[in-house]
Amino acid sequence: MSKRTWLFIFGAVLLVSAASVVSGAGQPGAAQTSSTTAKKKKVSSKSKRKPKVKGQTTPTPDRIREIQTALQKDGSYEGEPTGKWDAATTEAMKKYQDKIGVSPTGKIDAVSLNKLGLGSDTAGKGAPVPAASSSAAPADPPQAK
Repeated sequence: MSKRTWLFIFGAVLLVSAASVVSGAGQPGAAQTSSTTAKKKKVSSKSKRKPKVKGQTTPTPDRIREIQTALQKDGSYEGEPTGKWDAATTEAMKKYQDKIGVSPTGKIDAVSLNKLGLGSDTAGKGAPVPAASSSAAPADPPQAK
């Protein structure tokens, strides 16, 4: 027989033997090879997931009262501050946002809070940019001759 024929027969035998191992690997009672009888890795009880990054939280009733009071002073909110973000507060915020030239969504945003005097100095702004140096670069030192 030629070398090519032997290789064909050998390949067919390998294919048939591998098929029985692969097809029976997940079935109980099936023949297992040394690769499938290896000990399983212990699974740690600790989760390996990264903790979720918390986004913006719901404002407290005291914070909502502050916002309602500021909107009331502006004339956008009518009534007494309740500490609940209700339809009247949403409408007052939309009215205020339209007044200051911001998209009137009725939602709390940094620009609206800043204009109301309740935001931080850095809220809604980009990262700080280093100031350019105003002094000229030092002159090259004289070189020795």
